Amino acid sequence: MARDPHDPGSDEGSEHGVLQLGGGASIRAEALAFKFIRSGGPGGQNVNKVSTAAELRVALSDIEGLDERGRERLRDLAGRRVNAAGELVLRAETSRSQRDNREICLEKLRDLVASAARRPKVRRPTKPTRGSRERRLEQKTQRSEIKRRRSRPEW
Repeated sequence: MARDPHDPGSDEGSEHGVLQLGGGASIRAEALAFKFIRSGGPGGQNVNKVSTAAELRVALSDIEGLDERGRERLRDLAGRRVNAAGELVLRAETSRSQRDNREICLEKLRDLVASAARRPKVRRPTKPTRGSRERRLEQKTQRSEIKRRRSRPEW
C-alpha cells in the first residue's frame, strides 16, 4: 500500500503512524485532528471561498514521552493555546496551501514539545569571591574620591 506523503503519519521520523516530536516525545497520527478553515485578512477572490488555514487540535494527554513536569511546562509554554478541555490548538494561515499550513502546524507542535521536554537548568546560588568583593569596594572608594574632588573646596 502506498503511503500519502502529506499524511502526518507518514512523515520522516515516524514509524507505523507515530509522529516523533523531539525530546523523546511522540504522538500517534490518529490523535492529530486537523481542520481547514478560511483564512482571515485581505486577499483576492479566493479568500472567501477556499479553506486553506489549518487548525490542529491535540489532547495533551495523547502526547507520549513527556513526564508530568514536562506536561506542565508545555501547558505553560502554550498559554492561551490550551483550551478548557486540555487540548492544544495550533493555527497556521501564512501559506495559500493546506499542505504547507499543515506542515507549519506540525512544526509549531514539534517546537513547543521539544522546548517543554528540555529541563530547565537548576540555578545554584554562589557567593562572590573575596577578590571580587575587594575590587568592588576599591572601585566604590575611587568613585567616591572622584565625586568628592568635584565639590567645592573647603576653606
